Amino acid sequence: MPLVTTRLAGTVLAAALLVPAAAACSSSSSSDAHGTAAATTPAAPTADTATATSAAPSAPATTVPVSPKPSSSKATAAAAATGKGTSPARGQTLVDGSTAEVQASGNQNYSARIVNKGSVLATLETHDGDAGLDGNGMFVVLSMDGTVHSWMGGEQQGPGTFTLAGGWRAKVTKVGELHYRAQVLGSDNAVMGALEADRHDAGAVANGIYIVLSAGGVISSHA
Repeated sequence: MPLVTTRLAGTVLAAALLVPAAAACSSSSSSDAHGTAAATTPAAPTADTATATSAAPSAPATTVPVSPKPSSSKATAAAAATGKGTSPARGQTLVDGSTAEVQASGNQNYSARIVNKGSVLATLETHDGDAGLDGNGMFVVLSMDGTVHSWMGGEQQGPGTFTLAGGWRAKVTKVGELHYRAQVLGSDNAVMGALEADRHDAGAVANGIYIVLSAGGVISSHA
């Protein structure tokens, strides 16, 4: 029995000793935990700082102005388009008293409006070649350099071969309805050039000789 008592006393003593140790451990653990929590607490601002740092650069990128480029190019294109053929028209009196208003139309071409008493009677345009007009017995040639030459009379009705001013000859043939062709012949009957009047009159200048072929087969020339 005394041995049992001693063991129980030892057990009680050991239990008594364990209580302060557990309290000490609990106190130490809570202190360590509190210290750890205190140590990790300053980490929170780094998240805010990182967020602020990553968000800051993206905002100014949307403020770069890119829209003026297309508008300026459109304005340039519009200016180029309106500048084409804007040279002032010059007037030239024709043999019947009407006026030819000549204006550059771009790409080294010209247009001429035949005007009489404010009314436009006809329009000629060069398209990489001379232009001609049979205006009821008055013949007009608009040259590639923008000059206008007019005369009255001298018409000959094709088809056929006819003598022109300056010693040229022209062989006029009918190709179709309102479609005639005139081959300009040299002294040895060699073809020196041709005029094609297909529903529109045609004109040409050959060594200072002005020639008009109408869509109806009438040909006339003037030196």
